[in-house]
Amino acid sequence: MSHHRLAVQNVHFAYPGGEQVLSGLSFEIGHGDSVGVVGANGAGKTTLLKHLNGILLPNQGHVTVGDVRVTEGSLAHVRQTVGTVFQDPDDQLFMPSVFEDVAFGPLNFGMDAQDCASRVQSCLEQVGAWHLKDRAPHQLSGGEKRRVAIAAVLSMSPGILLLDEPSTGLDPKGRRQIIDLLKGFSHSKVIVSHDLELVRDLCPRTIVLCEGKVAADGKTDALLMDAALMDRAGLEVPASLRPCLSCGKTNALQPAGHDPQAMLR
Repeated sequence: MSHHRLAVQNVHFAYPGGEQVLSGLSFEIGHGDSVGVVGANGAGKTTLLKHLNGILLPNQGHVTVGDVRVTEGSLAHVRQTVGTVFQDPDDQLFMPSVFEDVAFGPLNFGMDAQDCASRVQSCLEQVGAWHLKDRAPHQLSGGEKRRVAIAAVLSMSPGILLLDEPSTGLDPKGRRQIIDLLKGFSHSKVIVSHDLELVRDLCPRTIVLCEGKVAADGKTDALLMDAALMDRAGLEVPASLRPCLSCGKTNALQPAGHDPQAMLR
């Protein structure tokens, strides 16, 4: 199961003519881990995510997927192993129908049409979207698009999932459905999000980025309730971890899916 592991070693990156965006990042993600990546705008979160599947390559240091270093020569292997769900599903969905979108990856990697059809049905059923198979992606709701985008990534049978802001644009019900869906996946997961309650729900471990560096890496609740760390990283302690105005206790042991305002009433 080595292909389910990621290693980032001393990664530095600057866009051409720009300032340094990543400055010596190092961490490892093991098989089955679910890790949140948080930080203010400009902290380097999305740039980091693009290094994990080879969209960008480091100026210094390296990223390893399983036993394979991410280079221009290994991109085909890396992108079969690492599946990325972008922040905006419209960046991923471009075919006339949902079925064709989910089939696109496997067919382009040479899968037999009959086997591909079975794979598409399985992936759409897994995300609760088989009934959408004949719909045009642009006609779907935000939550439906998100499910189809996830199915399109699952169709490549990746060992690792990268998700950039998976709750963006979703109403509360759609957000909860996506969280529950992701909870059921056994993949190794890296989740970039400003939604710290979602991170609490899905990620036992969190990496906090600040100005392109790892400011902290540890247990999610311990980091997110550290007010000084959150302030330094341009974030705020999530509502579910703030002290109750009546008793002064925090709700750290309560799952993040509860009503975060209850303790403030």
